Amino acid sequence: MQRFAGVILVDRRGWVLLQERDEHPAIDPEKWSLCGGHLEPGEEYHVGALRELEEETGIRMDLHELELWTEIEIVHEAYGSVDTMQVFVGATALTDDDVVLGEGRQIVFVEPAVVPTLDLSPTALRIVPAFLESDHYRRLTR
Repeated sequence: MQRFAGVILVDRRGWVLLQERDEHPAIDPEKWSLCGGHLEPGEEYHVGALRELEEETGIRMDLHELELWTEIEIVHEAYGSVDTMQVFVGATALTDDDVVLGEGRQIVFVEPAVVPTLDLSPTALRIVPAFLESDHYRRLTR
């Protein structure tokens, strides 16, 4: 079993930060997903979430700016494993211009109404719509 951390940032418009993966990753190539990834051995989830966010976007945040939203088990057919993922969420004043693409095809803030039209990864398909319907999302957009 591997451990993963993901991050969803919500901008001032209520749009969510998502990554369009390119053709290279073993997991979910050419799908839309969360920023995040594998944890290093012994790494705590929140530390890995912050590290992955910075590696993929150039965005550096502090732990107090994110909160744990959920923990789920995910099936990774590419690895033949059932893994654990924690998803952290937070509000931000950042815009697409603040994102430095470190991985994937693009990482942008996406309007919630557009999310159902995207080719989401299986994990993102479970997480993003549920988050957009959650009290956490409503609280972050106030």
